[in-house]
Formats: sequence, structure tokens, C-alpha cells
Amino acid sequence: MGDIDVAIGVDADCVAGWLGSYGGADSPADLSRGLSAGNEGIPRMVQLFEDEGIDTTWYIPGHTIETFRDEVEAVAAGGHEIGVHGYSHENPTDLSREQEDAIIEKSIELIEDVTGDPPVGHRASWWEFSENTPELVEKHGFLYDSSLMEREFEPGYMRKGDSWTKIQYEQDAETWMSPYEYGAETDVVEIPISWYRDDIPPMLFIKQPLYHSGYKDPNMMYEQYYKKQFEYLYNRRGAGVYTFTIHPDLHGLPHMIPFLEDFIQYVKSHENAEFKTLEAVARKYKDDPSVYESESGYV
Repeated sequence: MGDIDVAIGVDADCVAGWLGSYGGADSPADLSRGLSAGNEGIPRMVQLFEDEGIDTTWYIPGHTIETFRDEVEAVAAGGHEIGVHGYSHENPTDLSREQEDAIIEKSIELIEDVTGDPPVGHRASWWEFSENTPELVEKHGFLYDSSLMEREFEPGYMRKGDSWTKIQYEQDAETWMSPYEYGAETDVVEIPISWYRDDIPPMLFIKQPLYHSGYKDPNMMYEQYYKKQFEYLYNRRGAGVYTFTIHPDLHGLPHMIPFLEDFIQYVKSHENAEFKTLEAVARKYKDDPSVYESESGYV
């Protein structure tokens, strides 16, 4: 059995999520849900992690830091890593290079003011890269990014300059029949995430822009998705990183706390499985890229 590290990433979207992504910017009711996530959800999760004695990584929009300063300071005081996650959870593909650069700079300043050190991790809002994101992540000296899904369980290195040709139906087929072209690797570690290990798609009730019920059975999600993916990694692959993305907006709700607690204890019951921050994962991979390679041939 090789190294299996479980890295919980808490995306503390709160009000920012409704401003930038969930279609609630004009709804006081939706914004109040973001207020609850910051004022109640964050402290509940911080307490649970303290009770379980594990370190996690929090990706906190600048808006959340400035709106819920005391709660965010408690995250830092609990020994958790804090990484960049936009300001108002903006979609980077809608930003100019200047806007995206300014948001990253502001986010770095806010996090450094809380923790005393500049952040080493970047996670794009909505997990969307603009054409400028890789160059800006490299420019600002981040150790790692965690926004993409090229792999399930193994880090790699972020690339810049990837290119692809979109279908142009009004043109001759020969003009757009081209393969995906890989760009150049950077020195920034890319730690993969997955929508199938994220609580937003199945469990967040959203009215706009597309109605989403958000009423999946949490037990089903844990048993059929979260634990099944962990079992594949543990029993078949034998080594790798399991990133798990959760939000105070959902896992900070009272009925979700017992499920998260159960999952943490489930992981702890497995030999050689440890909870680590994404910073620790990135540094471990930098020291020895083979540490998370499959031992069984399963990818």
C-alpha cells in the first residue's frame, strides 16, 4: 500500500457564491443563505475539524474574508490552510486579464493580512480557467493550483498554452478537424478535483439561472459516490490523492454535519490513509512525483 492522502477543500463561497455564480445577486432571501453559511456554517465546520483533529484547506473569496472576518480568523487560528478563490466568485472566463489580475492581487493581500503569510494555493472560482489564468497563477508565484480535472487521483504540473479548435459549422470541416494540443508545463503543481466529489451539484437548491432542486439524499451521495471513489483509490489503485470539495453553505447545515463526521471517521479507519492540506500534498509531490503513482496498474 502506497500513500493515500485525503485533502478536504472547503470552498467558503457564502454571499460571494450568490453574487458571482448562483443567480441570487438580486434576492435578499438567497443572500441571507450566504449570510447563514458565513455566520453559522463556517463555525460549525471549524468545530467539527477541531473535534476530529484534522487539518483542511479553505479557499475563501475576498468578499467572504471581508464580510466574515472573525469567522475566517477562526479558520486560520485552527491551523487550516487558506487559499485564493476569487473575490465575488466571479467566472474568470468573463474577466479581462486586468480584472483577473487585480482580483488575485487583492485576494493575496486579504489572506496575508489574516494569516501573516502569502497564500500558496489557488483555486479558480467555478473551477473555470480563462485564457489568462495559467499565466497569472504562475506570475503570482503560487505553489499549486487546484481547479482542473484531467486526472482523478494523481497530481501533475499545470500547463499554459493548451490549444484546441472549436467546431465551426459554417466552415468546411477541414478547417476544424484538429486534435487537442498540449501546452508547456509550468512549475506549478496541479492537484485534481472532481464534480463527483463536490456537494454543490447534488445538494444546493438554486432558483436561477437554471432551476435545480438540490434535494439528493446525502446518505446516497456518500455511499454511492464519495465512499465508492475512495474505495476505488484504496482497494484498486493503492496510492493517490483524494480531494473532497465541500461548502459551509451545505456541509455547514445541521443535517450535514453527521455525514461529514462519519466520512472522516470512515477514512481514519483505513490504514495508510491520512488527512492533509493541499499545500502538504503539493510539497510532497514536488519532493517525489512518484509518491502518488498507482501501484496496481489501475489509473
